[in-house]
Formats: sequence, C-alpha cells, structure tokens
Amino acid sequence: MRLLPIRTVLLGAGPGAAYFVAGIEKLKMGEIENYGIPFAGMFKSYRPEDIQVVGVFDVDNKKVGLDMYSLSSKMLGDSNIPKSLKDIEVLRGIHCNSLKGLPVDATGLDDIIGDAGIAINEFISLLNKLKPDVIVNIITTEKQVQVSNESEFLSVGDTCKGGASISYAYASAEYSRLHNRVSFINLTPPLVANSPGAVSYFEKVGSLVFGDDAATGATPLTADMLEHMAERNRKVSSIAQFNIGGNMDFLSLTEAERNKSKENTKGSIVSDILGYDAPHYIKPTGFLEPLGDRKFIAMHIEYVGFGGFVDEIVVTGRINDKSNLAGTMASIIPITKALLDREYKGTISSVNKFFMKRPGPLGTRNVSRIIAYNDLLKELKGLDAI
Repeated sequence: MRLLPIRTVLLGAGPGAAYFVAGIEKLKMGEIENYGIPFAGMFKSYRPEDIQVVGVFDVDNKKVGLDMYSLSSKMLGDSNIPKSLKDIEVLRGIHCNSLKGLPVDATGLDDIIGDAGIAINEFISLLNKLKPDVIVNIITTEKQVQVSNESEFLSVGDTCKGGASISYAYASAEYSRLHNRVSFINLTPPLVANSPGAVSYFEKVGSLVFGDDAATGATPLTADMLEHMAERNRKVSSIAQFNIGGNMDFLSLTEAERNKSKENTKGSIVSDILGYDAPHYIKPTGFLEPLGDRKFIAMHIEYVGFGGFVDEIVVTGRINDKSNLAGTMASIIPITKALLDREYKGTISSVNKFFMKRPGPLGTRNVSRIIAYNDLLKELKGLDAI
C-alpha cells in the first residue's frame, strides 16, 4: 500500500529540473510512456507518478521568483508543458560562491543576509514549510570537498566553506533532526555520500544520504564494456572516453577545479572493475553551445586478446544528458522513499552502485551497471519495494 505523495524538493532549476518536472506531470497525465526510468513497471511501495515536487531552489536571479511552467517552456522549447507547473515557484537557495567565475547573475540567501549560518537556518525554515520527504541536489558542478568526521561536517556545512552541496546536505540533515526524516540524493560530483562525516551524521539523525554524481550517459556504458573485458580476461591497453556538451554544466567544467571534480568521479570505474589501473582518459573535455543538452560522447577501448592480437572498440553517440538525468531521478526518488519508510539510515551502497558514478560510502568499489542492477533488483524484491 502506497502512502501518497512523495514530497520532493529540487536544488537547482536548470534543464535537469525542467525535464524532470515536465516529464513527471506528463507521466501522471498519461501523455508519455515510462521509457528511460530504471525499474519502471516494477514499483510497489511508490511509483514515479507518486512524486510531487513541492519546491525548487536556485540562486540565478533570472530564475528566482519565476514558476517552473515558464522556465520549462523556455528551456525545453516545448509548447505543451503542463499548466500545473505554474504552482511551483523557484525559491532562493544557498549560493556559497558555487557559481563564482561563471556568467551567471547569482544571489543566494547567504549573499543577502551576509551570514552563512543564519542563511542556512532560513533555508531550513523554508524546508519546514515545504515538508519534503526527498531532497535532490542537481546544482552546477562544484569542486570536490570531502569531510572526514561529524564535527567537520557540521562546521564546514554551517559556514559555506565546503560549497553549496555540502551546505545543502548539512541543512537537510538538520531539517531531519529538527522536523522530518528525509532522503538527500546528491546527483553532483562533490563528495557527500563519500564523506564519512556526512554519512555518520545522517545516520545519527535517522535519515538517508545517497551519491555521488549520477551515472546517466557514457560512464555506465563504459563500465559495462569494461565488465565485458574483465569477464573474458581481455587485457585492456587503454581507454579514452570524452564528452562535449553545450549546457551550463559543461560551461562550468571549463574551469580546472570543477573539471577535476567530474574527472575524479568518472575515472574511478577503471581499477574497480578491471582490477588494475589501465591507462585511461575519462573526462568531460569541452563546451560547444550549439550542442545544448544533447552532448557528444565518444569511447575507445584497445585490448589484447588470445594470441596477443590487439583489437579495439569505438563507440560514438549523441545523448540528451538532462532527460537521462530526469529518468534516473524518477526511479531513485521512489526507491529511497521506500527505504526511508523501512527505517534505513546512513547510506546504502547497493543503490549508489547502480545510480552513481562514484558510489558511497567511501571505499565502495564500482561494479558494472549490469551487476549493480541485478543486485539492487534482488534487494528491493526482498523488501517488497518492487
């Protein structure tokens, strides 16, 4: 029996949020099929149709104060956006200098108030008005910060010193402690579920944290190709995988620290799956505005087979980055809410292994998404969640 709805807050009002809110409403109305949603048709406890987005936060002054109907219509170029999105206003979130250096006119609560701690408490008050069950972080990529213990998580999170993602995670944990247990899902590269301090504190307050960095495009495909090589005992000589896109995320990745953050999460699959660190170049490599959300991806794997013969696999494609992200969100939100209902806390590696590029908690090994899918499927069936 489902307890409706899943009250959901989105952190970030970019194209990912637009694809998601529009898609969920169209799914509820029967206008689209559930293609692109992992485990679609299997859900028991909660379904994607049970998701109710109750709030969206951003710091872009061109978005704050608008509704998701007008934003989605503009960003997606779709004249058939559900009118129900007019009820979702974009609220001002926490900045923590997360967009510094990018061509965005950004102002966060912390910029206005002038004190990060007070601003974060104000954000927690806003959460209490919205009463979310699930909070999803899809802001623009920041540099990676890792917090090793609870005291560091509390001090860094309350002062914006770890960036917006860490502060949002901290605020969500504090909201859990003071008001209502939540699932915090980090679909960006900063290390939240891979920060022992964050995981420990979420466990203490009885809530869940997931991450890090959604695996939606070329990286899960590369992981499954590497599993193919490992199972057939083929020696991988080199791996090259790159992405070029035209949205704000790719523009942000032209900055070295942000690019390094993404590279770290994408490149962690190699030694985990193969058992050795084959020479590899796996990273986003450029910004080309006309590509928009449909990024260009390419993969090249050279390997040695029986008899010492060398073969290679070359893959190219165009992938809509943000619609794939939206499908991932439509699956992980119902799953984590079902786990929250079953009193799980901290983080759950089986969920992270399937949905994330760098699965938490710290030290979790990447596996191919085929293996991760079947492991998670078995676990969720055992819980009667699907």
